[in-house]
Amino acid sequence: MRKQVVAIVGRPNVGKSTLFNTLAGSRIAIVEDTPGVTRDRIYADVNWLNRDFTLIDTGGIEPDSKDIILSQMREQAQIAIDTADVILFLVDVRQGLVDADAKVADMLRRSRKPVILCVNKVDNFDKFEADVYEFYNLGIGEPFAISAASKLGIGDLLDEVISYFPEAEEEEEEDDRPKIAVIGKPNVGKSSIVNKLLGENRVIVSDIAGTTRDAIDTEIIHDGKEYVFIDTAGLRRKNKIKEELERYSIIRAVTAVERADVVLLVIDATEGVTEQDAKIAGIAHDRGKGILIVVNKWDAVEDKNDKTIYEHTRRIREVLSFMPYAELVFVSALSGQRMPKLFDWIDLIMENQTMRIQTGVLNEIVSEATAMHQPPSDKGKRLKIFYTTQVAVKPPTFVIFVNDKELMHFSYVRYLENQIRETFGFRGTALKFIIRERKENS
Repeated sequence: MRKQVVAIVGRPNVGKSTLFNTLAGSRIAIVEDTPGVTRDRIYADVNWLNRDFTLIDTGGIEPDSKDIILSQMREQAQIAIDTADVILFLVDVRQGLVDADAKVADMLRRSRKPVILCVNKVDNFDKFEADVYEFYNLGIGEPFAISAASKLGIGDLLDEVISYFPEAEEEEEEDDRPKIAVIGKPNVGKSSIVNKLLGENRVIVSDIAGTTRDAIDTEIIHDGKEYVFIDTAGLRRKNKIKEELERYSIIRAVTAVERADVVLLVIDATEGVTEQDAKIAGIAHDRGKGILIVVNKWDAVEDKNDKTIYEHTRRIREVLSFMPYAELVFVSALSGQRMPKLFDWIDLIMENQTMRIQTGVLNEIVSEATAMHQPPSDKGKRLKIFYTTQVAVKPPTFVIFVNDKELMHFSYVRYLENQIRETFGFRGTALKFIIRERKENS
């Protein structure tokens, strides 16, 4: 089932970041020392009563003037409307109902998306009861009194959030067509790539009021096989502030990647790989998607020689070192150079994403690997690997049973991963490993 997306919208200083961190819980504090993987507090994975969802913070309003605040709030609201399944509209009981709240409430109401009105900073309901009821005037339903800082009312709020999620049987019929998210910074040629693959200079926009799943979906048939391309290019409004544009492109990327099987990370060959590319790549990597790095505008790189492609590859691999498994192709959407090859790569990566390894064969590989390179030990106790089995696909996920989880160092997991890849390939897809402990006599 597709993971639902919940967005927080609100004025400055109403407590959006506090609510985000409270809902995200300890997960947001987990810092992985992986170069390039984004740790911006823009999105987080949240679980409530066994329902998983992605929380996004539309954030980023600077209180320069009332006019600017209102325009930025509208921008925020539109991003939430475009990308979210449920919208949390946060207001401040201590500041009371203000004009900007009413104007954004109008937008949200017209979106036909579920909107939950959260009245924050209610540390004492008896004291603020009358002030909370004032927010009924916004016309978007019952206000939920919460205190993000004190964690009051959060359970009731989350119950309301998940009440809007579809049950498994209500979810739309499983669509088994390959879904490909096209992500990358603005202006790297994402739409141009989709248009070239489509064979005409247009994109099919699926944008029915109230049912928008993301920016643009394009259905493409190649050699009789149907593919769905999710294009994150369409930011509807121009942003003068670069940071805002980056933030919104990351939010769009999160929601697109969530739905995809394979991700095309598009990089501008004339600009080279950037830190922003690494942030966006980190989203796909974190979620275990199949990844193809598409270096576009290769025709525009001047003074190419036989070493140019190797130099570009080396630099990309360096910056994106946390995903060495990702495949890489150099194309030109303008001239069509190597564009048909993208379908071959997508098919190969899809095969690898869904590959299953027999348990017996897998344990043979792990046994040989441990014989060649002894497992680590600490204070006289050595790691023992009892058993390895594959439990899932998309991404291929393996459970390794050991005598002591503490002895299973990250570097040894990486070594085992490399041995498995050497045997089975798994090109273009991340692999996930879960380490479980069990007693030696069990």
